Amino acid sequence: MKINLNYKILVLNRLWQAVNIVGVQRGFSLLLQDHAQVIYTGDESYRLMNSDAWLALSQEMQDMGESPEECIQTVRLKILVPKVLLLRSYSQVPVHEVKFSRENLLDRDDHRCQYCGNQLEAALLNMDHVIPRDQGGKTSWENIVTSCIKCNSKKANRLPHQANMRLIKKPERPRWRPFISSLIGQSYEKDWEHFLNLNKVAQ
Repeated sequence: MKINLNYKILVLNRLWQAVNIVGVQRGFSLLLQDHAQVIYTGDESYRLMNSDAWLALSQEMQDMGESPEECIQTVRLKILVPKVLLLRSYSQVPVHEVKFSRENLLDRDDHRCQYCGNQLEAALLNMDHVIPRDQGGKTSWENIVTSCIKCNSKKANRLPHQANMRLIKKPERPRWRPFISSLIGQSYEKDWEHFLNLNKVAQ
């Protein structure tokens, strides 16, 4: 059996949330042990196929003379490499805590002032304490937001309601899926786009 180790497979939990990226050997192990099904994206129908159905499809394509690049060669058959697998029982989403920093705060808030909603360059945004420090406000994910210079000056050392201002969303501690964060700026399968949202890696 010839295996191209460069092929990667996206793995979803049973709620159709992306949880991992695995190599071909691990992917086929999940499929053949019936821990996962293939989500066939070839005709954009997102059909679920077990290992028997997937082997049958591979045989059918071979009989028709079709030979996709993403396949592994066995003695008798070229088996298609699935691009997306759906786990049968696992429903969790692995996450990790995100270090508090100005850069990560800008990412969480999408480079937008959290009072007026304007999206600006990093140099034009400040880190604002929603509850001012002299009123007991902490420097934390739950109390810091990005704000433009104009809104920051208007709010000054007050609570938002005291300045007749409102936050566009409640500040929360982000929890990122590490492997999705690592995909930003990298090449990946076009068929994965339906299951990924790389504009928002914060959960």
